[in-house]
Amino acid sequence: MNTTRHVTGQGGFANRFGMSEICQKDLPEEMHVMRALPGIQPLEMSDWLRVDDAYAAQMCERIRLMGAQRDDVRAAIDSSEPAVDEAFEAIVAQVQTLEGFTRVGDHMFCPDGRSVDLNGEPLIVIGHLIQEDICILERPDGLDEHILSAAILCFPAHWTLSEKIGKPMGRIHQPVDEYDENIRRRVQRLFDGVQVGRPLWRFNRAYSGATLYQPRLEKDYSEYDPSKVNDFLRSERQVLVRLPNSKAVIFSIHTYVIDQREIGESS
Repeated sequence: MNTTRHVTGQGGFANRFGMSEICQKDLPEEMHVMRALPGIQPLEMSDWLRVDDAYAAQMCERIRLMGAQRDDVRAAIDSSEPAVDEAFEAIVAQVQTLEGFTRVGDHMFCPDGRSVDLNGEPLIVIGHLIQEDICILERPDGLDEHILSAAILCFPAHWTLSEKIGKPMGRIHQPVDEYDENIRRRVQRLFDGVQVGRPLWRFNRAYSGATLYQPRLEKDYSEYDPSKVNDFLRSERQVLVRLPNSKAVIFSIHTYVIDQREIGESS
C-alpha cells in the first residue's frame, strides 16, 4: 500500500509514482477532541490558512483535478465576479504571511517549489496556491439566505458542486434530514453574524476512506454511519471569513486524512 505522508520539495512526484493515499501525520492539536454541535469558535485572522506536511501531495492532486476535471471542481454564477476577485486578493495577501510563500512580481513561489502565475483565472489560481477548498457565499438583495455563488472544490466530501452552485443554504442541505427549519435559521444567523476581521471556525469528522475527491449526487446521498469505521479518519477544518467590500462570506475547507494505523504504531 502506497501512502503519501511527509511530502516536501517539488510538487508532482506523488502522481508520477502512483500514490493514491495522501495523509497528514496527525490532526492539529485543537482538532483532537470533538466539541458539541455546532462547535463554532473564534479564530485569529492570522490563523485562517494553513500549510501542513501533506501540502505538496495535496497540491499535486488539486492540480491534477483542475486539469482533468475543471468543470467538476470549479463553478461560479455570473454575478459572483466582484466577490471572487475580492476573495482572490484576500487569499493572495494572506499566503504571503505564511512560511514558504514568496511573491515576486506577478508570481507566487510556493512551499513545494512551484511558481504560480497570479494573472490566471482567480478561482483556478487559488486552487494552485492553497490546500483549502474555497466556497463563496453571498446574500442577494431580497433573499433570506446566502447562496453558493462560486467555488473551487477539489476535495468534496459526499456532495457535488454542480448540484449546489447558485442554490441557497437550505436547498444545498436538502438531503440531510437533520437540516430542518430550525437549523436553517440558526445557520443563517451564523452567516449573518460573521464580522470582518473576526473569522469563525469549526471542524467535523468522518471515516470515509483516504480518497480526497469524493463527490456524491443527491440521489445517492446516505447518512454517515459512525459504526462503519475504516483505517482512515477524514476531518475538515472549516473557516468563515467576511469580506469587507462585497460582504460575501468565504467558507474555506482544509481537509485532513489520517491513517490511524500509523497513529497506533507511533503511539
